[in-house]
Amino acid sequence: MKALVTGISGFVGSHMAEYLLRQGVEVVGTIRNRSRMEHIRHLLKDIRLVECELRDPFSVETLIDDVRPDLIFHLAAQSFVPTSWNSPIDTIHNNVAGQVNIFEAIRRFGLDTKMQIACSSEEYGHVEANEVPIKETNPLRPLSPYAISKVAQDYLGYQYYKSYGLHVIRTRTFNHTGPRRGENFVTSNFAKQIADIEKGKKPPVLHVGNLEAKRDFTDVRDVVRAYWLALEKGEPGEDYNIASGTCCTIAEMLALLLSFSKEKIEVKTDPSRLRPSDVEILLGDYEKFHKRTGWRPEIPFEQTMRDLLDYWRAQP
Repeated sequence: MKALVTGISGFVGSHMAEYLLRQGVEVVGTIRNRSRMEHIRHLLKDIRLVECELRDPFSVETLIDDVRPDLIFHLAAQSFVPTSWNSPIDTIHNNVAGQVNIFEAIRRFGLDTKMQIACSSEEYGHVEANEVPIKETNPLRPLSPYAISKVAQDYLGYQYYKSYGLHVIRTRTFNHTGPRRGENFVTSNFAKQIADIEKGKKPPVLHVGNLEAKRDFTDVRDVVRAYWLALEKGEPGEDYNIASGTCCTIAEMLALLLSFSKEKIEVKTDPSRLRPSDVEILLGDYEKFHKRTGWRPEIPFEQTMRDLLDYWRAQP
């Protein structure tokens, strides 16, 4: 069996590649000329990399014709919400065009490829108090250009399934974290600040944004297992929440991280870290996916956070 992982050099992509290799799957991944390789350097002898600009239809068509994958895990995206405020059209074009090009190439060659699309809980956006925990049937009220791009990816997956019979599974993943998470993301940013303070690289002051938001965190290693099960057991055309089913405030997550350190650290709000609009609560109901596949999260949040902090402690 052959799997194509778009965005293989990224946070989730590198963990996905490791998981697929453990299943005995042949792994091909897409990179761009500016891709950072540190997350997959240890895998280079076991995977095949192809340079591909997913926004270019010809590049994608050449890739799909060459690889002819049995499975596609479509993880490549502009995935940082604040960046989408600064570059809304770039985010929407990047996230939508690449996916459409893959769909069109699969259709052109008549492949029976199974494709998982990494959608997002950000699609739900504004959630009323009586709508928690969030089910897949909840209205989508996106609150950022990133969320809009994910709604488009999500519905395009549904449309290509209904119109052309493509085997597409849409996974709406809630916040996920763990080793290798980019430092722009809140859990990783806090962990890196603590590690830098411990190393004497910065003063003992930790800068934060909105600490009141409530988020549902799942370990990335549980998430990639979910993606595999989505293609193995998921029903084509369906959408599935991938979540832990529990949530905490950003303040509680920070307190947990700080409890792992012996340093005395002052916490200070940085206004530049606040967003024009923020989703108050994201708490997912993953029962639909559990019933279909048997998946449930296995790695405790405490272990995830400890592993993430240790990852940053190990960086030079």
